[in-house]
Amino acid sequence: MYAFEIERPSTIADAVAALQAEDAQALSGGQTLIPTLKARLAMPSALISLSGIGEMQGLCMSDDGALCIGGGTTHATVASEAAAHYPALAAMASHIGDPAVRNRGTIGGSLANNDPSACYPAGALGSGATIITNAREIAADDFFDGMFTTVLDEGELITEVRLPIPQAANYQKFVQPASRFALVGVFVAKYADGVRVAVTGASEEGVFRWSEAEAALSADFSASALDGLSVPADGMIADLHGSAAYRAHLVGVMTGRAVAAAS
Repeated sequence: MYAFEIERPSTIADAVAALQAEDAQALSGGQTLIPTLKARLAMPSALISLSGIGEMQGLCMSDDGALCIGGGTTHATVASEAAAHYPALAAMASHIGDPAVRNRGTIGGSLANNDPSACYPAGALGSGATIITNAREIAADDFFDGMFTTVLDEGELITEVRLPIPQAANYQKFVQPASRFALVGVFVAKYADGVRVAVTGASEEGVFRWSEAEAALSADFSASALDGLSVPADGMIADLHGSAAYRAHLVGVMTGRAVAAAS
C-alpha cells in the first residue's frame, strides 16, 4: 500500500463535494478497490468512504411497488431484507462471494464497477432497474457500457437502485469455484409486458440481454420455448476456465434452469 488521505462524509452532498478534489476516489465496500490499491493499479490521493452515509443504506418499497435499495446497502442486507419482496434478488445476493464479501460489498459498488462476471449487473438489467445517482436517473438498459465501464460521470455516485417486482424470476449461476464469480449467470424476470433475460460472465462486452430468448419466453414462459435457440460463440470470453463455445452453451443451459425454477 501507499500513503493516502481518507475522508468519511456523513451525507451524499458532502461526499460529492469531497470527490471534487484531484485524484479523489469513492470507497464503497472496497471488495475490488482495496486489492487494486494493494497492487498499485490505482493510486488515488484520497479515498472518500461512503460507509457512513445513512441515506444510502437500507431497503424500502416505493408507492408504485418497486423495491428501492440504497447504493451503500450490503449484499448481506439485501439477502435478508429483500427476501419478502423480491425473493429471486435476495437469493442472488445470498450467493455472492463468501460471508466476508457479502458483509462488506455493496450493490452500488458492484454496479459502478461493472465486473463482467458480477451478479448484480444481471439482476439490475434483468429487472429493468433504474439506477439513481446524485445527479440523475438512468435506466439499466442505458447504464452498462462494456467491460468494467458504465455511463457514470467522474464523481457521480449511485445513491439508490429501484427494481420493479416481477411476476416470476430466478437467477442461475454456474460458479467459478476459486473466485465464486459467475462463469455464466442468467437472471430471468417475467413482467406483465414481457420477459427479460440478462446474462453475466459470458461476454467480452460484459452483461447483456438475450433478446431472442426474451421473445420466445414472452410468448411461452417455459424452458421448452428455448429449444433450438443459442447465442453465438463470437465475442464470448475464452480463458482457462472455459472456451467461448462452452460459455455460449452455458448461456442456454442456465437460462433454461432459471425459467424452470421461476415457473
